[in-house]
Amino acid sequence: MVYQDEVVTAFLTIGPVNPGHLLVIPNQHAAYLADMDEETGAHLFTISTRLARALRQSRLRCEGVNLFLADGEAAFQEIFHVHMHVFPRFKGDSFTLDADWSVRPSREELDRIALQIRRG
Repeated sequence: MVYQDEVVTAFLTIGPVNPGHLLVIPNQHAAYLADMDEETGAHLFTISTRLARALRQSRLRCEGVNLFLADGEAAFQEIFHVHMHVFPRFKGDSFTLDADWSVRPSREELDRIALQIRRG
């Protein structure tokens, strides 16, 4: 256990990307982000950022920090209880995101997508 209060709990994962890999979870069950109230979500993010700062100030190897939250099976969620991964990064570690970041939609496409999101 690394941190606990009445809203969230943070602990080390048994499957770390790097030493110091934390999970921050709401104490009240929420399978998806939409199942969690905004105050809990805000607190979860606040504690995640505090723990990111703590990782940087620890003696662990930490040149950067990733925050990762998968919401839904298509987003690689495997455990259906909201959880934020907070993990230290350093040059040469083995973690990758193999996505094609070169896709550049047109302004019209971006405007159309933005409108769909606002309507949602």
